[in-house]
Amino acid sequence: MKKAILLATMVAFGATGIAHGQREMTPQARQAMEAANAVYNAMPDTAGTGPYAAVKLTDPGLPEHLIYRPADLNGLGARKLGVLVWGNGGCSDDAASARLHLGEIASHGYVVIAPGSALTGPGAPRRPSPPPPPGPLGIKTTSAQVSAGIDWALTENNRRGSTLYHRIDPKMVAVSGHSCGGLQAIEIGADARVHAVVVHNSGVFKDGSNPIKGITIGKSALTRLHTPVLYVMGGPTDVAWPNGNDDFDKIDHVPAAIASLDVGHGGTFHDANGGKVTQVDVAWLEWQLRGDKTAARWFKGADCGLCTDPSWTFRKKRID
Repeated sequence: MKKAILLATMVAFGATGIAHGQREMTPQARQAMEAANAVYNAMPDTAGTGPYAAVKLTDPGLPEHLIYRPADLNGLGARKLGVLVWGNGGCSDDAASARLHLGEIASHGYVVIAPGSALTGPGAPRRPSPPPPPGPLGIKTTSAQVSAGIDWALTENNRRGSTLYHRIDPKMVAVSGHSCGGLQAIEIGADARVHAVVVHNSGVFKDGSNPIKGITIGKSALTRLHTPVLYVMGGPTDVAWPNGNDDFDKIDHVPAAIASLDVGHGGTFHDANGGKVTQVDVAWLEWQLRGDKTAARWFKGADCGLCTDPSWTFRKKRID
């Protein structure tokens, strides 16, 4: 079942499309996807393991997005919230596709915003079975829709009467995304309001092609990054492995790191609380946005946490 879930996750997040520019689903992969979807849909939303139990909700001011944030904002006291906007795997409109990952980040004091609605998980609408036949891979959410989360959060921070009024630190804004959504994160990383970037299982195509309909991005986008950037990869079997490593090799003007866990393109997003990759994300955000020295030890020094953990491979530049 674990192998079937991994295969289905890769299909759901667009691994096949990333590689070939179209969806190619065998009967076995379709069956695995249906089985994995059933398992994932049955998993309840979780509050995360951070100090602020998280909740997933919608807001009438941003109806076409899902928001993950601490449920009890008063429990934050004087602590300010950070903001993370997220590009969904496959640039899909399933804003719950990484709900365990996003909820875990929110539980550490972040407003996390993803475009779309909850198409998987508790309360999700029933999907047709069998799924629609394969076709050209095209995006369902744009980079502009992802960055709209920043617009909304900063507006709410200044709007009297908002539940988020003066609760956000505008200097603690980050962008992240998975696979196709990772390309969106690279684009949005040029935004001056962004202070940290995390790219999951993604990278600009080495050959200069843009096989995903609706996404046009070249290696020149890397030169527009102005903040530290972390790539989180799934090892050599990750279809984005060549692209992500090539990005890292080409980035030479900002601090950069690339951490890899040998789990393939699907990451650990469907593990409890987002699994191991989410722990790395939280540490990166806490260090880059809050200056947390304990979190920095995951990445800094020859004996850093990721440097000495045998389950990870880790490269970095301009970090120490």
